[in-house]
Amino acid sequence: MIESDDIIGRLSAKQNVFLTGGAGTGKTTMTRAIITHLESEGKKVAKLASTGMAATLIGGQTLHSFLDLGIADSLEDLKRRGKLEVKKKVKKLINSMELIVIDEISMVSAALMDMIRMRLLQAEFDGALLCVGDFLQLPPVVRGYGSVHFAFEAESWARFEFETVLLSKNYRTSDLEFIEVLDAVRFGRVGDKEHLFLHDLIKPIGEDLSQYTFLYGKNASAQQHNIAQLDFIDSDESTFETQIIRHDAKVSDQVIERFMNDARVEKVLRLKVGAPVLFTRNAWNFFNGERGRIIKIEEKIVYVEKADAQVVKLESVGISKEIWKEKTLKDKKEMVEEAQFTLYQYPLVLAFAITIHKSQGMSIEDLIIESDEIFAPSQFYVALSRAVSVHRLILRQPSRDWRYLAFVHEKAIAFVYDGLKEQDRK
Repeated sequence: MIESDDIIGRLSAKQNVFLTGGAGTGKTTMTRAIITHLESEGKKVAKLASTGMAATLIGGQTLHSFLDLGIADSLEDLKRRGKLEVKKKVKKLINSMELIVIDEISMVSAALMDMIRMRLLQAEFDGALLCVGDFLQLPPVVRGYGSVHFAFEAESWARFEFETVLLSKNYRTSDLEFIEVLDAVRFGRVGDKEHLFLHDLIKPIGEDLSQYTFLYGKNASAQQHNIAQLDFIDSDESTFETQIIRHDAKVSDQVIERFMNDARVEKVLRLKVGAPVLFTRNAWNFFNGERGRIIKIEEKIVYVEKADAQVVKLESVGISKEIWKEKTLKDKKEMVEEAQFTLYQYPLVLAFAITIHKSQGMSIEDLIIESDEIFAPSQFYVALSRAVSVHRLILRQPSRDWRYLAFVHEKAIAFVYDGLKEQDRK
């Protein structure tokens, strides 16, 4: 079994690491343990991702923001925009880090990977790089009709000389047959066995839709379903507006709104007694994606009853957008993480529906997947792998064959297969 100490030892020896594995294998848990350990030793860790949502899941910021890439999508674009040369303060910031973590590496393009390496070379970065993710999950976002180029296709990927650490045990579900089917869908292999298994998951849905969480591919569909189902509940509605505390007066409303969306914080949270909810954070008495039901609402406290009858007493919690700044501490200049603003809201969303994108990192019970809203490579696998139990998973009848839903980029499959062969040789 791979322990975080093993990876910490490699990173401390300046060995770049690629931490990978399928959904539910503990990549995020392992990454957080590594970050917590190093930060507890006073080491500086940059926690980065290509998208705002992925960045908020590890309490960090986007690659473009940290590396001062603006909105450029390639080295050529960076040059056109006059941002090719690194600023002194950006160079100093990068150089002060002992570890740079890049989460959800599957969403990083080859062009972005090359920009990352250039910035690290410009800053004479002397630490280690930890890339985390699964290339058989969500791919890089492509503008227009351009073709997809993954991070591993960049010349810079080979130059980083990553040591691959593969996690294989699925902690989200213990159903061995389901795990086998998940693995097949992950690689885009849907034969007769998988076809029958998936087809058996098309089950009748009761009249009470509130007991399920619908997983949609489109945001508008999820919002519409949530609003319609909340209106069915015959109790008074309570609304809770997110409280915004600005620590930096220069932060724009646009930046705050974008972070709010990325962090899955509702601008105005609408709740009713009797409404099902999902927790959006991890705590000692609940986990990200766990389901509960509102049983009581007070002015500043919301009571949520979980499936095991445990009642969680919730107050609003703060989530901050932090950036690195140079500060003088004890007569010495140092880079420190400082909050630009903090949002206070209950760590809840309505559980009637959620998008596949916003379900990142969640383990969800009583799940219904709207199969016809699957439109992106690996999206079907990401949706399926949110399920805690196959016995609490329902698929809607798709208009296409299952094998057309379980489509994966051939380049990603080839890369992951090569990695598995390499692991077998070790």
